[in-house]
Amino acid sequence: MIATGLDLLLQNTESLKHRNIGLIVNQTSVTHDLKYSWNVLKERGLHIKRIFSPEHGLFATEQDQIAVSYQPELDCEIVSLYGDSAATLIPDLSLVDDLDLILFDIQDVGARYYTYINTLALFMEAISGRDIEICVLDRPNPLGGKLVEGPQLQPAFGSFVGVFPVPVRHGMTAGELAIFYRKIKKLDVNLRVVTMQGWQRSMLFPETGLPWIPPSPNMPTFATAEVYPGMCLFEGLNVSEGRGSTTPFQLSGAPFIQPYELAERCASYQLEGVYFRPVWFKPTFHKFAGNVIGGIWQQVSDHSRYRSFATAVAMTAALYELYADHVQFLCGVYEFNDTIPAFDLLAGNGEIRIAIQNGTDVASLLASWQQDEHDFLACKSHYHLY
Repeated sequence: MIATGLDLLLQNTESLKHRNIGLIVNQTSVTHDLKYSWNVLKERGLHIKRIFSPEHGLFATEQDQIAVSYQPELDCEIVSLYGDSAATLIPDLSLVDDLDLILFDIQDVGARYYTYINTLALFMEAISGRDIEICVLDRPNPLGGKLVEGPQLQPAFGSFVGVFPVPVRHGMTAGELAIFYRKIKKLDVNLRVVTMQGWQRSMLFPETGLPWIPPSPNMPTFATAEVYPGMCLFEGLNVSEGRGSTTPFQLSGAPFIQPYELAERCASYQLEGVYFRPVWFKPTFHKFAGNVIGGIWQQVSDHSRYRSFATAVAMTAALYELYADHVQFLCGVYEFNDTIPAFDLLAGNGEIRIAIQNGTDVASLLASWQQDEHDFLACKSHYHLY
């Protein structure tokens, strides 16, 4: 089994006993025997002054884009870093003035737009220049550390779902991303990473031997995380991404979809490592709640050949080809941004959406970000800790 950064930190905590500590954690911050970090650290006599919780809350009680108001009763202060405005994403500096050490320990899922790593980045910016150490207790990238996929984020499309200038599937751990971000942003941050033992870049999460703890309400399994870097794009469409079902992101659908027709069109692209099964389902909340809708179940058949982002872009193209009168790219407020369509914020550019709307053939579309992948693969190796 992999030894996480938290487990290794706990092997020797004597030097931390006189520190004023803040935690950036959620329910994934557990030891190998599933004890919460905040409890174990206090048992070791450490002074935990404050917990900062990310989007969804400390125990992932809130759905996406919902301000976190509920906090469980613990014997220390809990502060949400996800409220009802963009200003809440950055800690009030009065809340760090009495701290000299921040421990970050949250399980990421390996996609640029999963917001926990973005919380880490914004926190690092906020404390830059202050005499506060930030220590990342590293955990595996569930999707491994070798493959990258998708376009890099263009600066004009930065948002809370796009902070790091990396491809959508980045193949880095939280610790590696923190080192990368400090370098490219030239931050004056005292950063330390407690690296894992036993993790190899080729490992997918099931190979780590660690238990899967859902890091957010709609990330129940590793299978969800595997399709997420692509299927999160559907948050920018008037198509359900499966929220309100027991298999979010693996399922997608809408009332106007003919499942067999869509499955046949998607299969015609000959994408590797995936099957498209026609389905009907009834979301219990979110888009089309209470209605039976037609759609697709995306089944990964070969982990090594499957490309989630390419698959989702191809599915979006199929939807637009078949149902152009019905499919919409959503506008409005998305992660505190009301000027750029959500699909573009997630993709990191507007070019993919425009190409789909213009009827660009799928093969050309999927080749359009290959240079970005090549360039980032050459760059990211400089930040590898494993």
